[in-house]
Amino acid sequence: MDVKSVFLNGDLNEEQAPRAWYERLTQFLISHGYNKGGIDKTLFVKKSGKDLMIAQIYVDDIVFGRMSSQMVEHFVEQMKSEFEMSLVGELTYFVGLQVKQMDNTIFISQSKYARSIVKKFGLENASHKRTPAATHIKLTRDEKRVIVDQCLYRSMIGSLLYLTASRPDITFVVGGYPRYQAEPKASNLVQVKRIIKYVNGTSDYGILYSHDPNYMLIGYCDADWAGSADDRKSTSGGYFFLGSNLISWFSKKQNSVSLSTAEAEYIAAGSSCTQLIWMKQMLKEYNVLQGVVVHN
Repeated sequence: MDVKSVFLNGDLNEEQAPRAWYERLTQFLISHGYNKGGIDKTLFVKKSGKDLMIAQIYVDDIVFGRMSSQMVEHFVEQMKSEFEMSLVGELTYFVGLQVKQMDNTIFISQSKYARSIVKKFGLENASHKRTPAATHIKLTRDEKRVIVDQCLYRSMIGSLLYLTASRPDITFVVGGYPRYQAEPKASNLVQVKRIIKYVNGTSDYGILYSHDPNYMLIGYCDADWAGSADDRKSTSGGYFFLGSNLISWFSKKQNSVSLSTAEAEYIAAGSSCTQLIWMKQMLKEYNVLQGVVVHN
């Protein structure tokens, strides 16, 4: 399925624009045969025989994909007849994500953003790190160390959290350090800088998607039992694939203290199954039906 990007300019005032624009666009698309998503309310799908048209709304932008060039031309004509809009063309950049479309693959990255983070915090000339964190160091409040600049620490964490949109390799380690934003210590800041140094040497990393005919939804989950040195809570983690393509991932501290590794694993598996059920329902709206497999 090819992907195009369309930029729509509404003529509504600032106070009414978000809701009024969405309602007006929704009514227009539904009246032209599009079905509104039940899980994702910004998704609109139109089926015509074996052809499929998908439109995803983000504020006043629309990213759409199609299986027929005629459906695209008809869609653009319909939108131009009702709204002031311009066709940007093939999707190459969207909400901070760089998209490179090739014949059989799509590569998504945030390399420009990654380099801007490194430059912002003055670490472009620092030595690169081979890993985002040292395996022998435990996350801790470190009460003995001095408190560092809270604004600087929060800025670093916020920048890295946004980068995890295309960098699952740093999701786990980045997810641990927001816990210390209230009183960040010098040791915490050193470890966050290490992550940025790792990003500096891996700024071109991203995710490659292939046109895989396999639609099996597979999830992998794990937990680090009592990984937090402060409260002995574990962290659940999961990665989800559609065929051979990574489509979602998460890393989240568990709400309760697990008394055994088995309990921590069960909590992680439960969180992963919840995600898989949601994604299965979501994929139905994209006309993708598949089985589900979970590995713990």
